[in-house]
Amino acid sequence: MLQINQLKRELGNKKTVFGLLNSIPSPLMVEMIGYAGYDFVILDMEHICVNPETIENMIRAAECAGITPLVRVPDANPGTILRALDCGAQGIVVPHVQSRAEAEQAVAAARYYPAGKRGISGGRTTGFGTIDLLTYFERANSEIMVVVMIEDKEGVENLDDILSVPGIDMVLEGAIDLSQSYGVPGQPLHPRVQHAIDKIALTCLNRCIPFCAVPRASSRSEIEQKYCIQAYLLGDDRGVGCRAIKAHLAGFKQLD
Repeated sequence: MLQINQLKRELGNKKTVFGLLNSIPSPLMVEMIGYAGYDFVILDMEHICVNPETIENMIRAAECAGITPLVRVPDANPGTILRALDCGAQGIVVPHVQSRAEAEQAVAAARYYPAGKRGISGGRTTGFGTIDLLTYFERANSEIMVVVMIEDKEGVENLDDILSVPGIDMVLEGAIDLSQSYGVPGQPLHPRVQHAIDKIALTCLNRCIPFCAVPRASSRSEIEQKYCIQAYLLGDDRGVGCRAIKAHLAGFKQLD
């Protein structure tokens, strides 16, 4: 059954939250991230080959570990968004949003009437009929988050139009893709890219929409405080795990 969205509550209460991108499609990994103390996890369906049944089990693992599961879908296609939410996701992350029309499509696909056009289903989201559909519709419209990713020059240029769409709950930056869009590929700390991210953060602040930062340099902390940033995505589990495994081995090699 759809649970209370703790991430949405914490953001509303102005608390700082921390998340991790899940790139290892395993319920065990999601459960581990939850018990490690993260507030939210983004299950990646954009770059990772994962089947819907596995996503559903990963969402169950997140529920078990008390962490908010969001799903990054490949695009704003309503059918893709519908399947992710019917699996029990408490929110969707839509990559490469470049226009108001794309933002409107994502919100409409994620919400029921009168806020959207999401298709009707039952199953695990309603506790297999434990709650009636009208109650579920109201709860889903209140609890499910729509997160848009701004990772293209066009998205930055159209930011005011995008964020004027009712129903956007958080904005996530994508500096690596932004670097390509601005002609400096692989340079997320390039001034052009950082200027774009600053614009995103400031626009979010002015519109009272939470902005999720991806920390890449300690020198950014002052800027992050300036924009009252509450949410942080701390990389992905592959990178964190690989660095930890390397450090573990290096520590033992130093004992010789």
